[in-house]
Amino acid sequence: MRRELRAAAVGAALLLVAGCGGSGDGDGGREVRIGVDKPRAAADEPVRIRVTGLAAGQEVTVTSQATDYAGTAWTGRAVFTADGAGAVDLTRARPSAGTYSTADGMGLFWSMNPGQGRVDESWFASRRPEDQAGYEVRLAVHAGGKRLASRALTRTWLAEGTTHRLLTAARDGVHGALYLPPAGAPRRSPVLSFGGSDGGTGDKYAAALLASRGHPVLVLCYFNCPDRPGTLKGIALEYFATAARLLTRESGRGPGQVDVIGYSRGSEAAQLLAHHYPDLVDDVVVYAPSHRANPGFPDGKAPAWTKGGRPVPYGPLPLGRVRGTVLAIAGGADGLWPAAGSARSIGGQRGASGERHRALIYPHAGHGVGTHPYTPAGLRFRNPLVEREVTMGGTRQADAQARTDSWRQVRALLGDQALS
Repeated sequence: MRRELRAAAVGAALLLVAGCGGSGDGDGGREVRIGVDKPRAAADEPVRIRVTGLAAGQEVTVTSQATDYAGTAWTGRAVFTADGAGAVDLTRARPSAGTYSTADGMGLFWSMNPGQGRVDESWFASRRPEDQAGYEVRLAVHAGGKRLASRALTRTWLAEGTTHRLLTAARDGVHGALYLPPAGAPRRSPVLSFGGSDGGTGDKYAAALLASRGHPVLVLCYFNCPDRPGTLKGIALEYFATAARLLTRESGRGPGQVDVIGYSRGSEAAQLLAHHYPDLVDDVVVYAPSHRANPGFPDGKAPAWTKGGRPVPYGPLPLGRVRGTVLAIAGGADGLWPAAGSARSIGGQRGASGERHRALIYPHAGHGVGTHPYTPAGLRFRNPLVEREVTMGGTRQADAQARTDSWRQVRALLGDQALS
């Protein structure tokens, strides 16, 4: 009996290593299988999917399905024709129909559509990373009204051992969420991250992914949260500096080691922080940026930022004192403001080292150009400060391609060696 159990365990392990799932026969009588190189992977990692056991030239539909935090099912779909060996390699094969239209190994992930609501107004999100470390995507192969094979993949936000702590203005001096890497993991540069004109605490999912790879991350709320201003008006740069100093203490790194990520209106604060506090900040990533300091939001009558109690003047943002590199990432079809022109302006400036900053511009992407890839994202959102729908521009496919490429380069800038 013990020998039989051992043999069964070995067989199960071999099947897991092979990364295959199957449940039916192709037209040729062979067992159809879905092979995956990484059945469990971080949510921003690509996987390679290959369907085998089909008849040469057989037409099949491959589907994906995941459930969001609200219990809504999201589904992707692609129709393929098997090659001469009876296989479909999703990395190379172009679908003839479906929710995406080009050869894209991760197309079934980012192109999923919700079962209800308008696609361009819908954004996939599982529960918060600290409440749900990952989510499941179920793949299936269909032909002739039958399901030929299926299997489940796990997409993770938070690696085991990664910790999370809420920060409050009353106790910590800042409001946000702190993600710390697992004990014993290689410690990479700390990252201070914040969002744009909708306020609140920023992108926790990207923070969890970075923390899982060794980055202590503080996701900061600077307005529209407890004990903070309700709108983007008169926000002190000293508040961001306090957050940066707290992060260096929590990370155990010396001063001047913090990298900063700012999105949209947050891009202004990120650049100002790096210029005015070069002793605290190294590299900076700005998504859908402005190269100017703009008025507050939503009334537009008062300055958005202050330093030393005085308003930061409207106009171009200086970057000459920035110690590291400012990487500006923009879509050429941004529907909110001319982010591509701002990115070019940022990329044309030089920092304290004399080296030029950098710009990545994706011509057909919109305001949703960042951050992490492979989850479905919409093209419109409702800003809670103005209670109206905002059009971001671009297309889902262009945004997905921009996020895939730019996230690799962001990780490389932060020291993850993602481009190697």
